[in-house]
Amino acid sequence: MKRVLSVVGWILGGIFFAIAVADCRDRNDAGARPAPPAAPAVVDRALRIAMIAKSASNPSFVAARIGAENRARELSASLGRPIRIEWLTPPQEDGQVQAQRIAQAVKERMDGVMLSVSDARAVTPAIDDAVAHGVPVMTFDSDAPDSRRFTYCGVDDVKAGETLMEELSRLVPRGAHVAVLAGNRAATNLSRRVEGVLREAARHPDIKVVGTFYTVETPEEASATVLQISAAHPDIEGWAMVGGWALYTKTLLHELQWDPERVPHLPRRARAGEAVPPPRDLQQDTRRRRRPVKIVSINALPPQLAYVEAGLAPVLLAQPTYLWGELGVDAIVDKLTGRKAVPPHINAELVRVSADNLGVWARQLRAWGFADVPEELLRPK
Repeated sequence: MKRVLSVVGWILGGIFFAIAVADCRDRNDAGARPAPPAAPAVVDRALRIAMIAKSASNPSFVAARIGAENRARELSASLGRPIRIEWLTPPQEDGQVQAQRIAQAVKERMDGVMLSVSDARAVTPAIDDAVAHGVPVMTFDSDAPDSRRFTYCGVDDVKAGETLMEELSRLVPRGAHVAVLAGNRAATNLSRRVEGVLREAARHPDIKVVGTFYTVETPEEASATVLQISAAHPDIEGWAMVGGWALYTKTLLHELQWDPERVPHLPRRARAGEAVPPPRDLQQDTRRRRRPVKIVSINALPPQLAYVEAGLAPVLLAQPTYLWGELGVDAIVDKLTGRKAVPPHINAELVRVSADNLGVWARQLRAWGFADVPEELLRPK
């Protein structure tokens, strides 16, 4: 299957070089730190690439790691030199830890860094310091746009948010109340997606957004947040999820339709704009809500496909998470070896996944190496 991806026009070498020189000159004139020294020529030895995603347990970044490691093996064979991926991702999201891991990569004389940014303010100085020491840095999924990273690979996040709400508006009735699920407040990509969701919602005056609700980006806490907010706001008929954390378990398939009158009293902090801790006693209830709920979410990895099958999430907007790793390795190797000029933005398009193409997408995931794709989705219909 053709890779679902479009790469924004590659800039001709001479033009790219001229722009880069002009940019460095402008930064120096403005008092910014001087441009880093030219990286030394890479000799015929193993290339070591540090991969620092947001959290080691997030399935999206596990997928990106698989893509990076597979591509590293392919390029090792074709270039005749070893390429190794050094996984330096923190166990949980922490921008300060990411900055420390970037410094570690420099200290251990790694050749390049691939980074998904948890907190741009925390990591930008570390990125700039790495580049000053001759270690190129590229970002994927979440960017640090004011840093000296040489390229970013990911979606247009504002457009992604707009698409989320546009899809949801087609699934809920007129006058519906909907909610937005967000994650890390400091993540640039997520804040821009929320911006896009609210911008598109303003174009639909018949839809009311009851709030944007922040959660820790784990399946358990995200699904618990959705349950608590749904109980606190029983009129919610739709969720725009800028990240698909809540759909990595089947909790919402079984629990989202609870009768709010039977749900225990919720803490006062279960309000718009606040992270909510997991409820302790929601699972003791067995009655269901009557009001149907529809979800549109970013990402469509194997555990999330059950929500499409069940009709609870009729549309998922899949990021090519595997390709983050593959394209990131290509970009780093091209930067180090001078094989190709690398554009400042490598655009990774979202893929609309619904019941109509669920099998096709499932087979794409299996081709990318995902062993947990449900077997029934792999069979042609």
